[in-house]
Amino acid sequence: MKVGILTGGGDCPGLNAVIRAVVTSARVTWGDATIGFLDGWRGVVDGDIVDLDVEVCRDILHMGGTILGTSRTNPFALDGGADKVMGTLELLGVEAMVVIGGDDTLGVGNRLGDLGAKVVGIPKTIDNDLAGTEVTFGFDTAVQIATDAIDRLRTTAESHHRVMVCEVMGRHVGWIATHAGIAGGAADILVPEIPFDLDEVCERLRRRHDGGRFSSVLVVAEGAMPRGGRDLESAREATSSASVDQFGHARLGGIGSWLSQEIERRTGFESRFTTLGHIQRGGTPTAFDRVLATRFGVEAVRAVHDGDFAKMVALRAGQIVRIPISEAVGKPKTVDVNLLHEVAGAFSD
Repeated sequence: MKVGILTGGGDCPGLNAVIRAVVTSARVTWGDATIGFLDGWRGVVDGDIVDLDVEVCRDILHMGGTILGTSRTNPFALDGGADKVMGTLELLGVEAMVVIGGDDTLGVGNRLGDLGAKVVGIPKTIDNDLAGTEVTFGFDTAVQIATDAIDRLRTTAESHHRVMVCEVMGRHVGWIATHAGIAGGAADILVPEIPFDLDEVCERLRRRHDGGRFSSVLVVAEGAMPRGGRDLESAREATSSASVDQFGHARLGGIGSWLSQEIERRTGFESRFTTLGHIQRGGTPTAFDRVLATRFGVEAVRAVHDGDFAKMVALRAGQIVRIPISEAVGKPKTVDVNLLHEVAGAFSD
């Protein structure tokens, strides 16, 4: 069998571990031929490929990023894009596609399945917001990076008696902010799931500092917003971007800066902000992410040979299972607010 592989959307630690697992399992266990499409769905539209064998993938397990490159190309947003994809697969004799990506990339794969493409999905989103799986690879690494940053910010906050605002990834959900904030003992955690009241945030800081603490670290997801009114208008103006990708997503960023300025203006506490941004995506994946990525890759190849297409591999109760891609895309998996109220509230210091 000839198997095609692509990585789409934002990069994250563990992608190369998945590629290695798919290629090694397909070639060694099943005797398949494997090719990679460069830069996500763009590579399929343009027929831009590279041969993938065991030797090419031998030493990439620990590497961040993706050797195949990635993009946010949406074939359905291009004139004749879907037809070009199907034509490429037919021309190259690709009998199955292993698609590694998040909601957008897998959503494209699912729609192409309706046109006859044989697709198996592997969930990839650093935000951990893909439904159907308990966790996605890359998330653990991102949380560890953010936690390390919070630890470092705490020391400078204490030295200068400042409020430090740490902005982390999280467009629609606050998984990274929640887990890193709890692990780092943040004074407050602000997430997209719960619009915040800035006056209440400032009052909590006043009580904390009146109690003898002279510094605080706040963690805010990039998509978090105030509850409404003038604060919401001000925050939107500070974080708005005119540019959008082919899936209609605007570039986010700036809530940390806005929040820091407002906190200092309203409380008088000296405040600074740090935006981790793409630092969370880069570098070596944790052991957990390497293992999970490998398990996903091996199971995806099994699904291909079972003819179990239009499915996504997922982690549930410690086991790798298969679910319909349609169950995983379209609706993000949000943070359980009880985790914030019960755990974060009880243990932030």
